[in-house]
Amino acid sequence: MKSKTTRLVLIAAIAIAAIALLRFKPWENTSSGKNPALATSADAIHEGGNKKATRELTIGFLPVTCHLTCPVTDFASKNTQTNTNFNSRLFTDFPTVVSALEAKQVQATFMIVPLAMKLREQGVPVQICYLGHRDGSEIVVGKNSAIRSLRDLKGKKLALPSFFSNQNFVIHKLMEDYGMKPDDITFVILPPPDMPTSLAAGAIDAYFVGEPFCAKAEFDGTGRILYYARDIWPNFISCALVVHEDLIKNNPDVVKDLVNGIAQSGLWAETHRADAAKLVAPYFHQNEKVLNYVLTSSPERVKYVGLTPTDEDLQRIEDMGLKLGFLKKKIPMDELINRSFIPKEITPADLNVADLNSK
Repeated sequence: MKSKTTRLVLIAAIAIAAIALLRFKPWENTSSGKNPALATSADAIHEGGNKKATRELTIGFLPVTCHLTCPVTDFASKNTQTNTNFNSRLFTDFPTVVSALEAKQVQATFMIVPLAMKLREQGVPVQICYLGHRDGSEIVVGKNSAIRSLRDLKGKKLALPSFFSNQNFVIHKLMEDYGMKPDDITFVILPPPDMPTSLAAGAIDAYFVGEPFCAKAEFDGTGRILYYARDIWPNFISCALVVHEDLIKNNPDVVKDLVNGIAQSGLWAETHRADAAKLVAPYFHQNEKVLNYVLTSSPERVKYVGLTPTDEDLQRIEDMGLKLGFLKKKIPMDELINRSFIPKEITPADLNVADLNSK
């Protein structure tokens, strides 16, 4: 029996490795002759459109809807009245984001909230200045699987974007509510883009992540939603805009422009959902139809309003992380959160939809 289990684990590991290999295609070169899996920061940066600005800032993001306001702000640079041009840098996993932030290759990025807390705990001087969105995460299982409740995941393998993710904290809380033990489910860490293909290949039984990778499995006919995060935790938070304190101290005007631009982009996306899907599809390298489905099928699936981080929101996440042992010490909320750059009145970003439609 032990030998059979070992063989199954080995097969699953090989399947995950094969999926990653197919995604990165290291045998292919880019037009510049570089391996895309080893792309430099310059290769990954999309330059904003404000050519009159005398200063610029690059913001990191992953191709998930809670980071959508980053490429929207990049695109909105074309029509901005500020003196800051915003570029965007695409990442595919959070460890790379952390490395870039610690090295100050980027000084502002979207990041899962508990990971920002962990960095602060470890002495990395970062602060949360705004939220990415509300809700927009789901637990996905195979379309034809027999899994109908959390208890059915006992003995199964579930993928998470990081152990330092709110998805991880929430599912452990849900397991506790169901009377399950922490080791009843085997958790693995995968980059969000790899989750739908890993589920389809049978390498995992479920995953818990932000959109649009939940909708992608639905569209591909390989997965279905088991739980919406909003049903477990109303107004669920996954990611936030995290800014290095060096940037806050040395260039507060740039941070002010950034937070204002992100807030305005969120309000624009909330009321221009189909246009937002069209705008970010090339940034995310994803199917516009999938993004459109996520943003337009129900306004409750993803929300871009109410994004000022509150002490209550983040304290709840921190308390859960401390209880689970992923966080080791309490960080005062006034050290973790910086709300000083959030505008008192938020207006939608000034985007020329005609320019968007001509892309």
